[in-house]
Amino acid sequence: MTVPWQQSVAVLRHVFRNRWRGNKRYALVLMLEPLMRCNLACVGCGKIQHPAEVLRRNVSPEQCFQAVEECEAPVVAIPGGEPLLHPQIDSIVDGLVARKKYVYLCTNAIKLQESLHKFKPSRYLAFSVHMDGMQATHDASVNRQGVFDIAIEAIQAARAKGFRITTNTTIFNHSSLDDLAALFDRLMGLGVEGMMIAPGYAYSKAPDQHGFMGRENSHALFDQILGDPRARRWKFNQSPLYLEFLRGNYSLDCTAWGSPTYNVFGWQKPCYLMDEGYVSSYKELLESTDWSKYGHASGNAKCANCLMHCGFEPTAVEATLGSMSGFWSTVRTVLGPRRPARPKHEPLAPVSLEPSLPFVALRDLR
Repeated sequence: MTVPWQQSVAVLRHVFRNRWRGNKRYALVLMLEPLMRCNLACVGCGKIQHPAEVLRRNVSPEQCFQAVEECEAPVVAIPGGEPLLHPQIDSIVDGLVARKKYVYLCTNAIKLQESLHKFKPSRYLAFSVHMDGMQATHDASVNRQGVFDIAIEAIQAARAKGFRITTNTTIFNHSSLDDLAALFDRLMGLGVEGMMIAPGYAYSKAPDQHGFMGRENSHALFDQILGDPRARRWKFNQSPLYLEFLRGNYSLDCTAWGSPTYNVFGWQKPCYLMDEGYVSSYKELLESTDWSKYGHASGNAKCANCLMHCGFEPTAVEATLGSMSGFWSTVRTVLGPRRPARPKHEPLAPVSLEPSLPFVALRDLR
């Protein structure tokens, strides 16, 4: 299984509870950024470009718990910055686990091995390790030699102590199918329970602006990755429809409210990827944001090439649960034969838009 079955049940319960209440917009995954500072300067990220006074700030454990209780999301992803630099990260994680939230602590793993003693293995906690390729590729991506080896050692140490480990791979236009295949095979051999993949979002402050792909190029590359015969042995911590969407075989639009972001500034508008102001509450985020201005259908240039999981995983879950066609598309994806990759010269076939919401591991039915 790519996620604990209890997590799938918790998400399903949350979805149906909100539907019974008549809520059209609600959170499934809280993107909780307790700090912006990091110990790396990755070429595809602009987080550390904030002023020094911002990088010194931390979100307190009490603020984290208030944000979680406010949006009621059953799953909490803790990106950053580097969360393990937060002086109270263990208190934050302990408080979230005590609330029975499923926590994915995203880390570059530089401090992971030395920090393991701060945490207790739990089905509610997984470390999500950033891995963009094999040694040369990953070290170039994070702009420091030796980080790949550090991450591999940390994964092994965490697994030996009984911790859940997932990974997060950002794919750029220079990514190699064979390099990614070697990485995925290596991670599966280490006992990683599931991998997350997505194309990089073109952060305006990212040092490397040439590595980001357009939407069609992203679809073509992901089709090659997921249609490769080797993909049968890889486990992805993502919904089947989102993976089909990445390949260009299924059409979805963004539901950014499904993965709201809370950080040192408050609730970020409109999503984790775009910085268009902040509000003081999740309710205000829902009610004050003109959601028609975002997503592929909106024509917003900032959204045109985005295929990120934080916006489209919620939509994929809604499509799975909200329509029979979406449900049966998921069943066919999970139980049917794997669709081979299109020849590289073949254009992407048009797809019809299904009803659009995050994170049910129906792939676990395998």
